[in-house]
Amino acid sequence: MEREQRAADSPRFRIGVFAIVERDGRYLLAHRRDIDWWNLPGGGLEFDETVEEGVLREVREEVGASVEIVRLVGVYSKPRKREVVLTFLCHLTSDSPEPTVSDEVSQIAWLLPTAFPTNLLPKHRQRLEDVLQDRKEAILRAQTTASEEDQRPPGGL
Repeated sequence: MEREQRAADSPRFRIGVFAIVERDGRYLLAHRRDIDWWNLPGGGLEFDETVEEGVLREVREEVGASVEIVRLVGVYSKPRKREVVLTFLCHLTSDSPEPTVSDEVSQIAWLLPTAFPTNLLPKHRQRLEDVLQDRKEAILRAQTTASEEDQRPPGGL
């Protein structure tokens, strides 16, 4: 009985799925409406949804584009948020509309790595740096800082 109760009380993890959309050496970034930060399109996996379906849905909802998954870039453990995040390198499909703004996104930009903005969420910057390594195998990484730490203004206190 005690073991069953412990299992029922065990922490549950949210699964996040994010897309690093690349085109001609530039990477798609989305500026969030709710906070002054740029990020990668993505979010939480929904019930009864595959990982692939989740990535495709999140990109479609946030920037109105259709993508195809090229490869898994990394698996990121975020224990403070009880999340495991899967990040994928993606390309627009041949029939995709151009990415655009949405209820969640106020701006989009295709940027070279040398032009990434200072207000790019640090965990997302790390994932972009990981894709730039161009490794064949996925990276396994812990991202242990709290969201509050990550969302301090760049260069601020």
